[in-house]
Amino acid sequence: MLRFLLTRRWLALFLAVAVVSVGCIELGLWQFRRYGEAKAANEQITANFAAPAVPVQRVMTTSSPPATGSEWRAITARGRYDGHQQVAVLYRTRSGAPGVDVVTPLRTSSGVALIVDRGWLETPGSVQSPKSLPAPPRGVVTVTGWVRINADSGSSQTIPSGRSVRAISSAGIQRRVPYRLYDGFVEATSQRPPEPRLAAAVPPDLSTGPHFFYGLQWFLFAALALGFWFYFARAEYLQVRRDASASRLQRPSDIAVGRQHRPRDVASRR
Repeated sequence: MLRFLLTRRWLALFLAVAVVSVGCIELGLWQFRRYGEAKAANEQITANFAAPAVPVQRVMTTSSPPATGSEWRAITARGRYDGHQQVAVLYRTRSGAPGVDVVTPLRTSSGVALIVDRGWLETPGSVQSPKSLPAPPRGVVTVTGWVRINADSGSSQTIPSGRSVRAISSAGIQRRVPYRLYDGFVEATSQRPPEPRLAAAVPPDLSTGPHFFYGLQWFLFAALALGFWFYFARAEYLQVRRDASASRLQRPSDIAVGRQHRPRDVASRR
């Protein structure tokens, strides 16, 4: 009865279903891995938020980027802003409002400067970059903020003549300043003296995203593919059984016997 499963058509269908199911399972496992990574990253960020602020030199160096586990750790730094080297980071919207982030090097007493995202500035209308940026406070300031790793390398961190970028990177600014910079940058959460014109940094979104539910969906797709194959295989099996039953009822011997008796019936009727 099940010999039809060994035909070329059904073997090809089973192979196609197997490939689809394995692919869906792999995609589901990948989504679950991403969910686990996001969950672990959020736990690390939450722990960093709870930790007290430490001096910048304990977390950041000039020779290597901050450790992945140190991102979003709070640090403090004291120094003087170099307002001549500040830049605007474009396309930074908040609550649907357009704006820019104002980034300025902070020269510390050690001679090493720290790139500080001082805060967000709303831009009116469709203006991408304001004609002028708020000047940083004069004198010595104390900055507290979250450690961030440089944006990926590329043209987005290159500073053109207009002094605007699309991503923050100390490597891009290092080409324009004569002093050393810490690798990475800091998003300021508070500052003394404060800057009333700029909005402080906001914490990141700690949701894990849709990865878990996407993983469930891919496993569901794999189950549906196998379910459809079994459904059509069962339908074919039932059809084979019906055909076999019908063929037994119409055996040639029965038909021959029926023909032998038919003339007598006809004769008797006459």
